[in-house]
Amino acid sequence: MKQSYSGAFGRLKAMSIDFLTNEQLYELARAKDVAEVAQRLEATWYKADIEESAAVHKVPELIEFAVNSHIADLNKIALSVTPSSGKPILVAYLAKWDIENIELILAAKSLGRSREETEAFLVPRRNLPEGVTTNVIPLSELRGMLEQPDIEGVINSLVRYGYGAVLLQQLGEFRKSGDLGVFSGALQNYYYSKLLWQLRFIQGDEGVLREYIRSEIAKKNLLTILKSKELNLDRETVSRHLIDGGLVSQASLLEAYSSADIGDVVKKFEPWFDLSPALVKYRQNQNLIEFEVAIDKLIVARSMPSLGAMALSLTSVFAFIFQAEIERQNIRRITYAKQYGMTEEYIKSVILAV
Repeated sequence: MKQSYSGAFGRLKAMSIDFLTNEQLYELARAKDVAEVAQRLEATWYKADIEESAAVHKVPELIEFAVNSHIADLNKIALSVTPSSGKPILVAYLAKWDIENIELILAAKSLGRSREETEAFLVPRRNLPEGVTTNVIPLSELRGMLEQPDIEGVINSLVRYGYGAVLLQQLGEFRKSGDLGVFSGALQNYYYSKLLWQLRFIQGDEGVLREYIRSEIAKKNLLTILKSKELNLDRETVSRHLIDGGLVSQASLLEAYSSADIGDVVKKFEPWFDLSPALVKYRQNQNLIEFEVAIDKLIVARSMPSLGAMALSLTSVFAFIFQAEIERQNIRRITYAKQYGMTEEYIKSVILAV
């Protein structure tokens, strides 16, 4: 098994030297504006993506399109070098981009956004390696969904991919409440249930991957709880937005939601995430992004060293993919913080160091 991953490990290891260093990220944070961020990215392995995007987009959409195209290419490469035994797991994981794209399109329809305003934010699914069978949604189909007149039209377009059936079950609830979160909760549960099933212990090296995924689910749930607390939503509504399979049970999540305020909620999660420093910052600026950044940093610090140190296996491929996703997240945070005039000090504080 280890030998079968040696080729994948070698190619991805060679490519890994092109990931942006912490100093390069800090240089982006020092840029005077978003246009300079794009200019500096053009001197990195994003050069071709920036040049392609510049032909049709302006900043910040230019950068969004470039980083989305770039990660799509990296995912395709990672999948192409993964031995057949690991492909089903990787394909199940990469379906996250279908989910993200669908959520984006549904939100665009709800807000009356045009295709031109939305398309740059899609993460395209490149042609998959020969022999891989999966119901991924091609970019042409995503563009067609953006042309649909309403949310129901989008859902009907998704029936052939399996996601439509999941969304149709929530259509009645959406019509009553107008809450897009019922679609998101259903999609996320559908995605993570399939992924965790693929990650069952069949080879002996998926344990660390399962814990990473379960940490990500816990993060999403905790942020849902905190946002809901801020909005004072009822308990039943909150429960429909939670995802199964995380580090924290739904019972514990809902118990935490019953706490008096956000500070008490955060304390309930100390066994999994110590967010006391983020709570201090939140009380100063009332910005929930402090908790998201803090959880991301804890997950990266806890998981990435272990993933990178594992013997040649599927975890080697996932370590590459996770690093690519962290880089994308860093660039997007820098771009939009710069767009909204945040200070260099603040921007550096939200960068995830790997």
